[in-house]
Amino acid sequence: MIIAIGNDLAEVERIRAAMERPQTGNRFRNRVFTAGEQEYCERRRLSKYQSYAARFAAKEATMKALGRGWGRYVGWLDIEVVRPRGSRPQIVLHGKAKEYAASLGISRFHLALTHTATLAEAQVVAEGEGELGETE
Repeated sequence: MIIAIGNDLAEVERIRAAMERPQTGNRFRNRVFTAGEQEYCERRRLSKYQSYAARFAAKEATMKALGRGWGRYVGWLDIEVVRPRGSRPQIVLHGKAKEYAASLGISRFHLALTHTATLAEAQVVAEGEGELGETE
């Protein structure tokens, strides 16, 4: 059963600017994106900021599907977008986000990503046996 959905739209230029800021860009990159996500996006070369923006949107959309923003129950690095070779992108949860999703009865996420040169969008559907709002 569908428990919740989330969607988000991210501006590619805003993500690029945050990552290229001399004093804080590396900190932003490492605080928001896992090593695997960074490796994937950097391989994209010319479209790397589009890929980063799509992953940022996916993390935000996942937080919306969980009914929580960044904080006590969900951290940026607890949500990872992975793309197995020959497969579509997927959401993988770690740490406290994984535990929180389980407490809601969420067992699977479905992810759709799209982007242009200026915008990236993500839609997430949380599936399982629970109901959003059953726990704190």
